[in-house]
Amino acid sequence: MKINADFSQRVVVRPEDYAWVNSPAAGVDRMMLDRIGDEVARATTIVRFAPNSQFKAHTHGGGEEFLVLEGVFSDESGDFPTGSYVRNPIGTAHTPHIGPEGCTILVKLHQFDKDDTEQKVIDTRAMPFQVGSAPGLTVLPLHSVPGENVALVRWAPGTRFSSHAHWGGEEIFVIEGVFQDEHGRYPAGTWIRSPHLSRHDPWSQEGCLIYVKTGHLQP
Repeated sequence: MKINADFSQRVVVRPEDYAWVNSPAAGVDRMMLDRIGDEVARATTIVRFAPNSQFKAHTHGGGEEFLVLEGVFSDESGDFPTGSYVRNPIGTAHTPHIGPEGCTILVKLHQFDKDDTEQKVIDTRAMPFQVGSAPGLTVLPLHSVPGENVALVRWAPGTRFSSHAHWGGEEIFVIEGVFQDEHGRYPAGTWIRSPHLSRHDPWSQEGCLIYVKTGHLQP
């Protein structure tokens, strides 16, 4: 299976574009954003867990990174509420189970470098943001290794950033508010993948919070 598998192309998926598909586990649905492979795949996915659902035990052959968008995600290592950012490197394993609230996560699978071995959990709602590189921007760094940087970026209403190129590409998920650039308007729930050396002039009239990953889409 290939979905948005040409990483030289810009892709935008808004909430009105979502097409949920069943997973092998009852009560677990997926919105596939990009994918190369079948059930075991290099994939970026929004996963929606129904209340009291569970997923079978599995090992992360290529690593797992996820951000809890709604509800509480749980496994044998703990409970991860909305805003939790989790990295499980290659070779880790777990058995997810979800409580009565249900849960939705943004998850990336099989995208770890073999030398990226740090396992981490960050409660982003409890962490202080740092002053960003433009007035109105604040940043919470989440992970940084050669060829990959991950952060949450908060845009105050009316913030504008200078036009810039994306060395190694850029991937954005809009968590809150509305993100904008010369190509369009992106409400909460929108996923944007921009290829290596693409360029844009972003702003946010209403303010927003975005997940941003850069540097990982080099040819």
